[in-house]
Amino acid sequence: MSVLVYINGVHGIGKNAFEAVTYGKKLGDVTVVTNGNVDDAALAKLGEYGASKILVDKSLNNADDQQLTKMIENAANQTGASTIVFVHDHIAKNVAPRLSVRLKAGLVSGAIALPDGDGTIKVNVFSGKAFGSVKVNTAKKIISLLPNSIQPENNGGSAAVESFSANAGDTKVKVLATKQPEGDIPLPEADLVVSAGRGLKGPENWGIVEDLAKALGAATACSRPVSDADWRPHHEHVGQTGIAIRPNLYIAAGISGAIQHLAGVNGSKTIVVINTDPEAPFFKAADYGVVGDAFEVLPRLTEAVKKFKASH
Repeated sequence: MSVLVYINGVHGIGKNAFEAVTYGKKLGDVTVVTNGNVDDAALAKLGEYGASKILVDKSLNNADDQQLTKMIENAANQTGASTIVFVHDHIAKNVAPRLSVRLKAGLVSGAIALPDGDGTIKVNVFSGKAFGSVKVNTAKKIISLLPNSIQPENNGGSAAVESFSANAGDTKVKVLATKQPEGDIPLPEADLVVSAGRGLKGPENWGIVEDLAKALGAATACSRPVSDADWRPHHEHVGQTGIAIRPNLYIAAGISGAIQHLAGVNGSKTIVVINTDPEAPFFKAADYGVVGDAFEVLPRLTEAVKKFKASH
């Protein structure tokens, strides 16, 4: 089976790209199509995770959704791909449905597993509160893969990087500016996340959150009221109306756990909740709970992590 994996190379190649290529490799022979002025050496690394060929159009650095749809459609037709894989992000949400119509391909959005024996694919539904099973009967299919659903597998392979003319046409959208989120670890790709809410009482107290995150090598996040109050930047807001994340560890301090927040984090492998209120709703979703003051618990956790790392 010929599989096409779309990777957004505009801001570099991250963990989610390796997950998508690994997923594609388990389905068939993988060709990657990407855009943006990304380094060839970084692109070639995708070969180690299963890509046999990489098509890149470096001219599409500020492509709009219509251009990306045309680019991927042309690449799919050129390679004869029967399956197209996306990372489930804002691009997939905008581009995959357009592509589905143009290619007459069934779309599975938010897959969390490989197809089973009869081709049924498991997905998250109702903001992660339940699972669904989707079977596509069309000759071509499109799958968007939720981050952290599959472990990247380095098989030591290699891939040729080839220039590709997307023939995407002129853009109908003028990009005036692009602002990249700050921080060393992109939140959607983070394995470890330390988050806090209004229980921190003000932005001046965020140092204890950042100290723990630094000790763990984690990204920082926050609840919606915190970003709405401009205590933290909006790109750190996780929840139903913010970023949905699926890290291996999510530590939440001073967050009550409203359903809107849970919708964005309940895919986390392990949830640790720290709150002074033993009746906080978040404790019902937690794997581990600490009834205590974040101002006391977080510094002690930070010191414990530092001691552990120093002794190992």
